[in-house]
Amino acid sequence: MTNPLIEDLQWRGLLYQQTDAEGMEKLLNEEKVSLYVGVDPTADSMHIGHIVPLLTLRRFQQAGHRPILLVGGATGMIGDPSGRSTERNLLTEEQIAKNVAGLKAQMERIFDFSKSENGAKLVNNYDWIGKLSVIDFLRDYGKLVNVNYLLAKDTIASRLETGISFTEFSYTLIQGIDFNYLYDNYDVRIQVGGSDQWGNITTGLEVIRKTHEEETKAFGITIPLVTKADGTKFGKTAGGAVWLDPEKTSPYEFYQFWVNAADADVVKYLKIFTFLSREEIEALEVSVQEEPHLRKAQKTLAAEMTKLIHGEEGLDQAERITAALFSGDLKSLSVDEMKVAFAGVPSVELSKEDKNIVDLLVEASISSSKRQAREDVTNGAILVNGEKVTDLHYVVDAKDRLEDVFAIIRRGKKKYHMVKFN
Repeated sequence: MTNPLIEDLQWRGLLYQQTDAEGMEKLLNEEKVSLYVGVDPTADSMHIGHIVPLLTLRRFQQAGHRPILLVGGATGMIGDPSGRSTERNLLTEEQIAKNVAGLKAQMERIFDFSKSENGAKLVNNYDWIGKLSVIDFLRDYGKLVNVNYLLAKDTIASRLETGISFTEFSYTLIQGIDFNYLYDNYDVRIQVGGSDQWGNITTGLEVIRKTHEEETKAFGITIPLVTKADGTKFGKTAGGAVWLDPEKTSPYEFYQFWVNAADADVVKYLKIFTFLSREEIEALEVSVQEEPHLRKAQKTLAAEMTKLIHGEEGLDQAERITAALFSGDLKSLSVDEMKVAFAGVPSVELSKEDKNIVDLLVEASISSSKRQAREDVTNGAILVNGEKVTDLHYVVDAKDRLEDVFAIIRRGKKKYHMVKFN
Protein backbone atom coordinates (compact mmCIF):
# COMPACT_ATOMS: atom_id res chain seq x y z
CA MET A 1 0.00 0.00 0.00
CA THR A 2 1.41 3.38 -1.03
CA ASN A 3 2.06 5.67 1.90
CA PRO A 4 0.28 9.03 1.37
CA LEU A 5 3.26 10.98 2.72
CA ILE A 6 5.69 9.24 0.34
CA GLU A 7 3.24 9.82 -2.49
CA ASP A 8 3.10 13.53 -1.65
CA LEU A 9 6.92 13.80 -1.42
CA GLN A 10 7.23 12.16 -4.84
CA TRP A 11 4.67 14.53 -6.34
CA ARG A 12 6.57 17.49 -4.90
CA GLY A 13 9.86 16.21 -6.37
CA LEU A 14 11.44 15.83 -2.93
CA LEU A 15 12.71 12.25 -3.15
CA TYR A 16 16.07 11.79 -4.85
CA GLN A 17 17.86 8.78 -3.33
CA GLN A 18 16.55 6.18 -0.89
CA THR A 19 18.60 3.42 0.74
CA ASP A 20 15.58 1.07 0.82
CA ALA A 21 12.40 2.61 -0.58
CA GLU A 22 10.24 -0.46 0.00
CA GLY A 23 11.46 -1.00 3.55
CA MET A 24 10.99 2.64 4.55
CA GLU A 25 7.50 2.80 3.11
CA LYS A 26 6.57 -0.37 5.01
CA LEU A 27 7.94 1.16 8.22
CA LEU A 28 5.97 4.39 7.74
CA ASN A 29 2.78 2.43 7.07
CA GLU A 30 3.20 0.44 10.29
CA GLU A 31 4.29 3.06 12.86
CA LYS A 32 5.12 6.65 13.69
CA VAL A 33 8.90 7.14 13.72
CA SER A 34 11.58 9.61 14.75
CA LEU A 35 13.82 10.95 12.01
CA TYR A 36 16.50 13.61 11.82
CA VAL A 37 18.23 16.28 9.81
CA GLY A 38 21.65 17.64 10.77
CA VAL A 39 22.79 21.24 10.27
CA ASP A 40 26.34 22.38 10.99
CA PRO A 41 26.54 25.87 12.58
CA THR A 42 29.01 27.30 10.05
CA ALA A 43 27.14 30.65 10.24
CA ASP A 44 24.70 32.29 12.64
CA SER A 45 21.93 32.05 10.04
CA MET A 46 20.72 29.61 7.44
CA HIS A 47 19.94 30.73 3.92
CA ILE A 48 17.09 29.42 1.80
CA GLY A 49 19.30 26.78 0.19
CA HIS A 50 19.59 25.10 3.62
CA ILE A 51 15.93 24.73 4.44
CA VAL A 52 14.61 22.17 1.95
CA PRO A 53 15.56 19.16 4.14
CA LEU A 54 14.10 20.96 7.16
CA LEU A 55 10.84 21.71 5.38
CA THR A 56 10.72 18.08 4.28
CA LEU A 57 11.16 16.99 7.90
CA ARG A 58 8.29 19.32 8.83
CA ARG A 59 6.09 17.39 6.38
CA PHE A 60 6.91 14.23 8.30
CA GLN A 61 5.94 16.01 11.53
CA GLN A 62 2.61 17.04 10.03
CA ALA A 63 2.02 13.35 9.24
CA GLY A 64 2.54 12.46 12.92
CA HIS A 65 6.26 11.58 12.94
CA ARG A 66 8.80 13.11 15.34
CA PRO A 67 11.58 15.39 14.02
CA ILE A 68 14.96 15.41 15.75
CA LEU A 69 16.98 18.47 14.74
CA LEU A 70 20.69 18.01 15.16
CA VAL A 71 22.88 21.09 15.34
CA GLY A 72 26.48 20.06 14.78
CA GLY A 73 28.37 21.73 17.60
CA ALA A 74 31.08 19.07 17.17
CA THR A 75 30.98 18.47 13.40
CA GLY A 76 30.89 22.24 12.86
CA MET A 77 34.35 22.39 14.40
CA ILE A 78 35.67 19.77 11.98
CA GLY A 79 34.23 20.78 8.61
CA ASP A 80 32.14 18.83 6.12
CA PRO A 81 34.09 18.30 2.86
CA SER A 82 30.81 17.91 0.93
CA GLY A 83 30.54 20.25 -2.03
CA ARG A 84 33.90 21.89 -1.39
CA SER A 85 37.28 21.86 -3.12
CA THR A 86 39.19 23.38 -0.19
CA GLU A 87 39.36 23.02 3.58
CA ARG A 88 36.90 24.96 5.70
CA ASN A 89 38.11 27.57 8.16
CA LEU A 90 37.93 26.22 11.70
CA LEU A 91 35.55 28.04 14.05
CA THR A 92 36.11 28.73 17.74
CA GLU A 93 33.83 27.36 20.45
CA GLU A 94 32.47 30.88 20.99
CA GLN A 95 31.59 31.25 17.30
CA ILE A 96 29.94 27.84 17.29
CA ALA A 97 27.84 28.70 20.38
CA LYS A 98 26.68 31.98 18.79
CA ASN A 99 25.81 30.21 15.54
CA VAL A 100 23.93 27.42 17.32
CA ALA A 101 21.73 30.03 19.06
CA GLY A 102 20.95 31.68 15.72
CA LEU A 103 20.00 28.40 14.02
CA LYS A 104 17.84 27.32 16.96
CA ALA A 105 15.74 30.49 16.73
CA GLN A 106 15.17 29.91 13.00
CA MET A 107 14.21 26.25 13.47
CA GLU A 108 11.59 27.32 16.01
CA ARG A 109 9.90 29.23 13.18
CA ILE A 110 9.55 26.07 11.10
CA PHE A 111 8.80 23.30 13.61
CA ASP A 112 6.31 22.61 16.37
CA PHE A 113 8.42 22.25 19.53
CA SER A 114 5.44 21.56 21.79
CA LYS A 115 5.37 18.79 24.38
CA SER A 116 3.14 16.69 22.10
CA GLU A 117 4.12 13.14 21.23
CA ASN A 118 5.68 14.24 17.95
CA GLY A 119 6.99 17.63 19.14
CA ALA A 120 10.37 18.51 17.60
CA LYS A 121 13.52 18.15 19.69
CA LEU A 122 16.82 19.99 19.22
CA VAL A 123 20.04 18.13 20.02
CA ASN A 124 23.70 19.11 19.76
CA ASN A 125 26.22 16.42 18.77
CA TYR A 126 28.88 18.11 20.90
CA ASP A 127 27.07 16.53 23.86
CA TRP A 128 28.27 13.05 22.84
CA ILE A 129 31.11 13.59 20.36
CA GLY A 130 32.78 16.00 22.79
CA LYS A 131 33.07 13.21 25.35
CA LEU A 132 34.87 10.79 23.01
CA SER A 133 38.58 10.36 23.60
CA VAL A 134 40.89 9.81 20.63
CA ILE A 135 41.42 6.19 21.73
CA ASP A 136 37.66 5.57 22.05
CA PHE A 137 37.08 7.05 18.60
CA LEU A 138 39.78 4.93 16.95
CA ARG A 139 38.97 1.68 18.80
CA ASP A 140 35.17 1.82 18.85
CA TYR A 141 34.51 3.44 15.48
CA GLY A 142 37.70 3.61 13.42
CA LYS A 143 37.68 -0.20 13.22
CA LEU A 144 34.16 -0.27 11.72
CA VAL A 145 35.09 1.06 8.28
CA ASN A 146 38.17 0.52 6.19
CA VAL A 147 40.01 3.22 4.27
CA ASN A 148 38.91 1.88 0.88
CA TYR A 149 35.26 2.29 1.94
CA LEU A 150 35.89 5.94 2.79
CA LEU A 151 37.92 6.62 -0.35
CA ALA A 152 34.95 5.48 -2.42
CA LYS A 153 32.81 8.30 -1.02
CA ASP A 154 32.30 11.02 -3.63
CA THR A 155 32.93 13.80 -1.11
CA ILE A 156 36.35 12.34 -0.30
CA ALA A 157 37.28 11.03 -3.76
CA SER A 158 36.65 14.47 -5.29
CA ARG A 159 39.19 16.00 -2.92
CA LEU A 160 42.07 13.55 -3.40
CA GLU A 161 43.75 15.58 -6.13
CA THR A 162 43.50 18.94 -4.36
CA GLY A 163 44.13 17.40 -0.94
CA ILE A 164 42.08 16.64 2.15
CA SER A 165 43.20 16.73 5.77
CA PHE A 166 42.64 13.80 8.13
CA THR A 167 40.26 16.12 10.01
CA GLU A 168 37.83 16.44 7.10
CA PHE A 169 38.57 12.85 6.01
CA SER A 170 37.13 11.72 9.36
CA TYR A 171 33.96 13.83 9.03
CA THR A 172 31.79 11.16 7.42
CA LEU A 173 32.60 8.65 10.18
CA ILE A 174 31.78 11.19 12.88
CA GLN A 175 28.43 11.88 11.24
CA GLY A 176 27.95 8.12 11.18
CA ILE A 177 28.43 8.14 14.98
CA ASP A 178 25.64 10.73 15.18
CA PHE A 179 23.12 8.51 13.35
CA ASN A 180 24.12 5.58 15.53
CA TYR A 181 23.76 7.64 18.73
CA LEU A 182 20.34 8.94 17.72
CA TYR A 183 19.25 5.42 16.72
CA ASP A 184 20.14 4.16 20.19
CA ASN A 185 18.98 7.09 22.31
CA TYR A 186 16.09 8.65 20.38
CA ASP A 187 14.91 5.67 18.32
CA VAL A 188 15.71 7.61 15.14
CA ARG A 189 15.05 5.41 12.12
CA ILE A 190 15.51 7.77 9.17
CA GLN A 191 18.06 10.43 8.26
CA VAL A 192 17.05 13.10 5.74
CA GLY A 193 19.61 15.24 3.93
CA GLY A 194 20.49 17.09 0.76
CA SER A 195 21.86 15.11 -2.17
CA ASP A 196 25.42 16.00 -1.10
CA GLN A 197 24.86 14.09 2.17
CA TRP A 198 24.33 10.64 0.63
CA GLY A 199 27.84 9.43 1.52
CA ASN A 200 27.50 10.61 5.12
CA ILE A 201 24.06 9.01 5.49
CA THR A 202 25.21 5.64 4.19
CA THR A 203 28.22 5.73 6.53
CA GLY A 204 25.78 6.17 9.39
CA LEU A 205 23.83 3.10 8.28
CA GLU A 206 27.10 1.14 8.10
CA VAL A 207 28.00 2.13 11.67
CA ILE A 208 24.53 1.14 12.90
CA ARG A 209 24.71 -2.20 11.10
CA LYS A 210 28.11 -3.05 12.58
CA THR A 211 27.33 -2.04 16.16
CA HIS A 212 24.05 -3.92 16.56
CA GLU A 213 23.51 -7.63 16.67
CA GLU A 214 19.81 -7.50 15.87
CA GLU A 215 18.47 -6.67 12.41
CA THR A 216 18.49 -2.90 12.18
CA LYS A 217 15.71 -0.91 10.59
CA ALA A 218 17.31 2.37 9.65
CA PHE A 219 16.95 4.26 6.39
CA GLY A 220 18.26 7.28 4.56
CA ILE A 221 16.73 9.59 1.97
CA THR A 222 18.12 12.58 0.13
CA ILE A 223 16.47 15.53 -1.55
CA PRO A 224 17.51 16.77 -4.98
CA LEU A 225 19.47 19.99 -5.39
CA VAL A 226 17.08 22.83 -6.24
CA THR A 227 17.96 24.61 -9.49
CA LYS A 228 16.29 27.20 -11.67
CA ALA A 229 14.68 26.19 -14.95
CA ASP A 230 17.70 27.59 -16.82
CA GLY A 231 20.03 25.34 -14.80
CA THR A 232 21.57 28.14 -12.73
CA LYS A 233 21.99 28.00 -8.96
CA PHE A 234 18.93 28.61 -6.83
CA GLY A 235 18.88 30.95 -3.84
CA LYS A 236 21.39 33.56 -4.98
CA THR A 237 20.77 37.17 -5.91
CA ALA A 238 23.05 39.91 -7.20
CA GLY A 239 23.58 40.82 -3.56
CA GLY A 240 24.47 37.28 -2.50
CA ALA A 241 22.62 34.61 -0.53
CA VAL A 242 19.02 35.03 0.65
CA TRP A 243 19.32 34.63 4.43
CA LEU A 244 16.64 33.75 6.98
CA ASP A 245 18.07 36.32 9.42
CA PRO A 246 16.12 39.60 8.93
CA GLU A 247 19.29 41.57 9.72
CA LYS A 248 21.04 39.99 6.72
CA THR A 249 18.05 39.83 4.35
CA SER A 250 15.09 42.01 5.33
CA PRO A 251 11.55 40.55 5.15
CA TYR A 252 10.93 42.91 2.20
CA GLU A 253 14.00 41.64 0.31
CA PHE A 254 13.04 38.07 1.22
CA TYR A 255 9.52 38.65 -0.14
CA GLN A 256 10.89 40.22 -3.30
CA PHE A 257 13.10 37.21 -3.99
CA TRP A 258 10.09 34.90 -4.10
CA VAL A 259 7.70 37.29 -5.85
CA ASN A 260 10.23 37.65 -8.68
CA ALA A 261 10.35 33.89 -9.36
CA ALA A 262 10.12 33.08 -13.07
CA ASP A 263 6.94 31.49 -14.43
CA ALA A 264 9.03 28.45 -15.36
CA ASP A 265 10.10 27.97 -11.72
CA VAL A 266 7.24 29.13 -9.53
CA VAL A 267 5.13 25.93 -9.51
CA LYS A 268 8.18 23.83 -8.63
CA TYR A 269 8.98 26.22 -5.77
CA LEU A 270 5.39 26.06 -4.50
CA LYS A 271 5.67 22.27 -4.33
CA ILE A 272 9.07 22.23 -2.63
CA PHE A 273 8.82 25.15 -0.21
CA THR A 274 5.17 25.65 0.75
CA PHE A 275 2.68 23.53 2.65
CA LEU A 276 -0.16 24.33 0.27
CA SER A 277 -2.26 21.35 -0.82
CA ARG A 278 -1.95 19.68 -4.19
CA GLU A 279 -5.30 21.18 -5.23
CA GLU A 280 -4.21 24.71 -4.30
CA ILE A 281 -0.93 24.40 -6.19
CA GLU A 282 -2.59 22.91 -9.27
CA ALA A 283 -5.06 25.82 -9.32
CA LEU A 284 -2.13 28.27 -9.21
CA GLU A 285 -0.43 26.33 -12.01
CA VAL A 286 -3.51 26.96 -14.18
CA SER A 287 -3.27 30.66 -13.31
CA VAL A 288 0.39 30.73 -14.45
CA GLN A 289 -0.66 29.25 -17.79
CA GLU A 290 -3.85 31.24 -18.39
CA GLU A 291 -3.30 34.59 -16.61
CA PRO A 292 0.45 34.95 -16.02
CA HIS A 293 0.18 38.76 -15.84
CA LEU A 294 -1.65 38.48 -12.49
CA ARG A 295 1.33 36.64 -10.94
CA LYS A 296 -0.97 34.92 -8.44
CA ALA A 297 1.42 32.01 -7.99
CA GLN A 298 4.39 34.28 -7.27
CA LYS A 299 2.43 36.43 -4.79
CA THR A 300 1.17 33.32 -3.00
CA LEU A 301 4.67 31.83 -2.87
CA ALA A 302 6.13 35.07 -1.50
CA ALA A 303 3.39 35.42 1.11
CA GLU A 304 3.63 31.81 2.30
CA MET A 305 7.42 31.85 2.62
CA THR A 306 7.65 35.28 4.25
CA LYS A 307 4.94 34.38 6.77
CA LEU A 308 6.69 31.09 7.59
CA ILE A 309 10.12 32.63 8.21
CA HIS A 310 9.24 36.15 9.41
CA GLY A 311 5.70 35.77 10.74
CA GLU A 312 2.59 37.85 10.01
CA GLU A 313 4.40 41.04 11.07
CA GLY A 314 7.23 40.46 8.57
CA LEU A 315 4.78 39.68 5.79
CA ASP A 316 2.71 42.77 6.58
CA GLN A 317 5.81 44.99 6.39
CA ALA A 318 6.96 43.39 3.12
CA GLU A 319 3.54 43.80 1.48
CA ARG A 320 3.19 47.38 2.74
CA ILE A 321 6.58 48.39 1.33
CA THR A 322 5.83 46.62 -1.96
CA ALA A 323 2.46 48.40 -2.31
CA ALA A 324 3.96 51.79 -1.42
CA LEU A 325 6.71 51.45 -4.01
CA PHE A 326 4.24 50.31 -6.66
CA SER A 327 1.91 53.25 -6.03
CA GLY A 328 4.65 55.76 -5.24
CA ASP A 329 2.95 56.60 -1.93
CA LEU A 330 6.00 56.76 0.35
CA LYS A 331 4.08 58.72 3.00
CA SER A 332 2.52 55.46 4.18
CA LEU A 333 5.95 54.08 5.18
CA SER A 334 7.80 54.63 8.41
CA VAL A 335 11.38 55.90 8.34
CA ASP A 336 12.66 52.42 9.19
CA GLU A 337 10.62 50.93 6.34
CA MET A 338 12.04 53.50 3.96
CA LYS A 339 15.57 52.45 4.97
CA VAL A 340 14.68 48.84 4.17
CA ALA A 341 12.91 49.66 0.92
CA PHE A 342 15.73 51.77 -0.48
CA ALA A 343 18.74 49.90 0.86
CA GLY A 344 19.77 48.92 -2.66
CA VAL A 345 19.09 52.11 -4.63
CA PRO A 346 21.85 54.44 -5.86
CA SER A 347 23.00 56.73 -3.07
CA VAL A 348 25.19 59.79 -2.72
CA GLU A 349 26.55 61.70 0.28
CA LEU A 350 26.19 65.46 0.52
CA SER A 351 26.99 67.97 3.21
CA LYS A 352 24.25 68.70 5.73
CA GLU A 353 23.19 72.18 4.66
CA ASP A 354 20.04 73.65 3.17
CA LYS A 355 20.04 73.32 -0.64
CA ASN A 356 17.89 74.60 -3.44
CA ILE A 357 16.18 71.65 -5.14
CA VAL A 358 17.81 72.35 -8.51
CA ASP A 359 21.28 72.52 -7.01
CA LEU A 360 20.71 69.33 -5.04
CA LEU A 361 19.55 67.41 -8.12
CA VAL A 362 22.71 68.35 -9.98
CA GLU A 363 25.07 67.78 -7.03
CA ALA A 364 23.58 64.35 -6.42
CA SER A 365 23.80 63.49 -10.17
CA ILE A 366 20.06 62.86 -10.26
CA SER A 367 19.64 65.35 -13.09
CA SER A 368 22.42 65.78 -15.65
CA SER A 369 22.45 69.62 -15.67
CA LYS A 370 20.76 72.63 -14.12
CA ARG A 371 18.65 73.00 -17.22
CA GLN A 372 17.52 69.39 -16.98
CA ALA A 373 16.91 69.77 -13.25
CA ARG A 374 14.66 72.82 -13.82
CA GLU A 375 12.70 70.89 -16.46
CA ASP A 376 12.35 67.89 -14.15
CA VAL A 377 10.98 70.08 -11.35
CA THR A 378 8.57 72.13 -13.46
CA ASN A 379 7.31 68.98 -15.22
CA GLY A 380 6.43 67.37 -11.87
CA ALA A 381 9.00 64.59 -12.27
CA ILE A 382 10.66 65.13 -8.85
CA LEU A 383 9.38 63.80 -5.54
CA VAL A 384 11.10 64.30 -2.18
CA ASN A 385 10.13 61.60 0.32
CA GLY A 386 7.01 60.90 -1.71
CA GLU A 387 5.93 64.57 -2.02
CA LYS A 388 5.93 66.19 -5.46
CA VAL A 389 8.08 69.32 -5.77
CA THR A 390 7.25 71.75 -8.64
CA ASP A 391 8.61 74.99 -7.15
CA LEU A 392 12.05 75.90 -8.55
CA HIS A 393 12.76 77.84 -5.35
CA TYR A 394 12.02 74.90 -3.05
CA VAL A 395 14.74 74.39 -0.41
CA VAL A 396 15.61 70.92 0.84
CA ASP A 397 16.30 71.45 4.55
CA ALA A 398 15.79 69.85 7.98
CA LYS A 399 12.10 69.13 7.31
CA ASP A 400 13.13 66.83 4.42
CA ARG A 401 16.02 65.07 6.16
CA LEU A 402 14.57 61.89 7.63
CA GLU A 403 16.18 61.25 11.02
CA ASP A 404 18.28 64.25 9.94
CA VAL A 405 20.45 61.96 7.81
CA PHE A 406 18.78 61.00 4.53
CA ALA A 407 16.12 61.82 1.95
CA ILE A 408 14.55 59.77 -0.82
CA ILE A 409 14.40 61.54 -4.20
CA ARG A 410 12.38 60.05 -7.04
CA ARG A 411 12.88 61.20 -10.61
CA GLY A 412 10.25 60.00 -13.04
CA LYS A 413 8.15 56.94 -12.25
CA LYS A 414 10.73 54.50 -10.95
CA LYS A 415 14.18 56.06 -10.53
CA TYR A 416 14.84 56.36 -6.80
CA HIS A 417 17.93 57.84 -5.18
CA MET A 418 18.96 58.06 -1.54
CA VAL A 419 20.71 61.26 -0.56
CA LYS A 420 22.68 60.86 2.67
CA PHE A 421 23.62 63.98 4.62
CA ASN A 422 26.74 64.21 6.77
